[in-house]
Amino acid sequence: MVAPVQRYAQERVIRPAAVVPERAARQIMQWLEDHDVTRGGCWLHDVSYVQRFSGPFDGPSGMRGTAVLLGSIHMVWDRWDATIYRANVTDEGVRQGMSVEAICDEVLAVVGLSLRTCPRADLVDAPVPDPFRNIPHPSPPTP
Repeated sequence: MVAPVQRYAQERVIRPAAVVPERAARQIMQWLEDHDVTRGGCWLHDVSYVQRFSGPFDGPSGMRGTAVLLGSIHMVWDRWDATIYRANVTDEGVRQGMSVEAICDEVLAVVGLSLRTCPRADLVDAPVPDPFRNIPHPSPPTP
């Protein structure tokens, strides 16, 4: 059976991406672990995302049970920092008053940041195309 595709009421690509500095990223990771849905919290995290649920997983054997997904933060955990590049909120999250900013701020507030105050990635121009790429080169003479 294929799981239904989750539709989001709000979705935003964060540009330029928010970059959480190293120490703050480690503190957030520890906080997320302490507030995990399997430990009575409302957060689930993995390598590429952080998800906010309505409450802890209360189903049999640690399954979701009555917990409902409210929103997600998509991020990349790097060796030195974490980069937030997308966030979304489900219909249920909107009904409960959540927004993209609110879900990001809830996590970032742990280290005294918000989506508005978080450092941003440096955007650089695309590289200039190689001007010699399309110039035909003569073939070497054949002996």
